[in-house]
Amino acid sequence: MKYANNVLSAEQHDELLTILKDRFENNLHRHPNLEWTAVKHRLEAAPGKLWSLSEMERTGGEPDVIAYDSATGEFWFVDCVAETPKGRRSLCYDQEALAARKENKPQGSACGMAEGMGIEVLDEVQYRELQKLGVFDFKTSSWLKTPGPMRKLGGALFGDSRYGRVFVYHNGVESYYAARGFRGLLRV
Repeated sequence: MKYANNVLSAEQHDELLTILKDRFENNLHRHPNLEWTAVKHRLEAAPGKLWSLSEMERTGGEPDVIAYDSATGEFWFVDCVAETPKGRRSLCYDQEALAARKENKPQGSACGMAEGMGIEVLDEVQYRELQKLGVFDFKTSSWLKTPGPMRKLGGALFGDSRYGRVFVYHNGVESYYAARGFRGLLRV
C-alpha cells in the first residue's frame, strides 16, 4: 500500500480493515473471547495505528490480534506470519550498530525500522507467548528487544523455533542475516 503523510486513503483504509477482519475471523484460536466489532471500533478511533498496521502488512508481517490488555483497553497486534517478515530481514539490531559497522552495511536496523513504522520489537516474553499460538520462525529467526545492560556490552537477543522448542540466543548487534528479521507489536 502506498500512503501519503502516514495517512491511508479511504480505499486503503477499507482494504486493510477487510484483510484484518478476515485474518481475525480465520484465526479465532489466537484471540478467543474477543469480538471483531470491538477491535474495529478501536482501529477506527486511531488512524495512525491503521497506518502502522498497513506497514506491518506491507512488509509481510500478517498482523493479527493475540491479546487484550484489560488494564489499558488495548488490543495487541503482532506479526503472525509463519516465518519472520520478508520485508524486514537482513537488518542489524539497532541504529547504533548500523552506524558502527564500517563495511558491508545492511540496509537498516530492526529497532530503527520498527520505530519508523510506529511499532515495538517483540521482547522475549512476548515472543514466547506468540509461540504458544503456533509454530513461528521454524526456518528463520527474529531479533528481540534486548535488555539495556546486554546491549551496552554489544549483544542482542534473537529467537526461533526448532525441534519442537523455542530458543532464545545472543548475537553481536552489528550482525545481520538473510534469514533474520524482527516481529512487531502494535498496541491499539
